[in-house]
Amino acid sequence: MQVSTNNDFEERAIFLAAICGQTYAQFTNTDGSFVVPLNYSICQTIQAKSISNVWERFGFIIESPQEIIIAFRGTSSTTDWISDIIASQKRFKYIKEGCLTHRGFTDIYASARSGIISALTSLSPDKALYITGHSLGAALATLCAIDIAANTTFSSPNLFTFGSPRVGDPAFKKVFTKYVQNSYRIANPFDIVTHAPPSIYKLPKREKKYYYSHVQALSSLSFQNGSFSLNHIIGSYFAELSHLEPRFTQRLRSTNPGFCPVIEVKFQKF
Repeated sequence: MQVSTNNDFEERAIFLAAICGQTYAQFTNTDGSFVVPLNYSICQTIQAKSISNVWERFGFIIESPQEIIIAFRGTSSTTDWISDIIASQKRFKYIKEGCLTHRGFTDIYASARSGIISALTSLSPDKALYITGHSLGAALATLCAIDIAANTTFSSPNLFTFGSPRVGDPAFKKVFTKYVQNSYRIANPFDIVTHAPPSIYKLPKREKKYYYSHVQALSSLSFQNGSFSLNHIIGSYFAELSHLEPRFTQRLRSTNPGFCPVIEVKFQKF
């Protein structure tokens, strides 16, 4: 199903949240299968390595006659969790400006980069490009967006992230805005992942401090589902967004069976 051509923000966010949901299905299913929405086709599976140095499915690239979508999944394995907590920083070497990014996120993205860039060379730069991800996938999408804007013919990517952690230092935040003008960071203030790493991060028993800032622009989506997990999972983001455009959501479901996350929010105590 093609999203309306007026690029309505709420419909686009609902659609891309469903896309993010399918990145988890792709990882979970033994054969890497997932539901591809109507009028889209699969271009490539994104393969990347976390700390274990083992290749994992980390998302996909799909396209329609009008657009291309690059989607990254969030944390789904023990080694992913380890990469998440490697919150020291390293230089982001894919742009000329000096800035620092999260070491764990950057190493995962670096392992996937050549495959992504290679895939884009065979796709039309005349198509709109959307990059999306949830949680760790949102961090990877952010790194991918600035890299693609700086180093490919797709100089104006559209970034939509859900539940993103902080990715880089204040210098990265500043230069990111220069390269990526169309960026939407959809975040629930009750989602603890969106507050990590802290603005000032210090390794245990070390004096060195690392500084983190969120990239722009924030689109706050407030919901409280009673547990840390339910305030973060992509299904909860999709459920909250679906209230904004219920008719569009229903149309999306009926046109693409199995594509949308199942809305099943259970309230629990912390």
